[in-house]
Amino acid sequence: MLVNKYQQNFLKKNFKLCTLCFLGLGTLIFAFYLIFAFWTCFAQDKISYDDKGRRDPFIALVTPDGRLLNLEPLGSETKIVLEGIFYDQDGYSYAIINDEVVSVGDYIQGFAVFKIKEDKVILLKDNKPIECVLEEEEQ
Repeated sequence: MLVNKYQQNFLKKNFKLCTLCFLGLGTLIFAFYLIFAFWTCFAQDKISYDDKGRRDPFIALVTPDGRLLNLEPLGSETKIVLEGIFYDQDGYSYAIINDEVVSVGDYIQGFAVFKIKEDKVILLKDNKPIECVLEEEEQ
């Protein structure tokens, strides 16, 4: 197929025009993309999480020795009742508080079990020690 000089010049001019149009359109799309990306990055408000009264998901539900923890919230009045102590001199002591078996390091109703002795348990709340003494039963 023979192409004369007029047709060659026409094709060269249109090729350059098409190339410039595609480059311009690509640049325009890229510019809109950058504007949208910056707008979404800087337009975000501070993210906050409303727990709606549910438990903290980062608190474990199972102790290292395999016992399940009860993390149900209580009312404003919290009563701690020490019901029994299983004392071990090697440090494997357990206490029964409010019908739950706890050991050193466990939490019960917002209190941390700090120390278990033969006749008492020392709990911590807000870094303040609270002693629960085991009362002897009357016969």
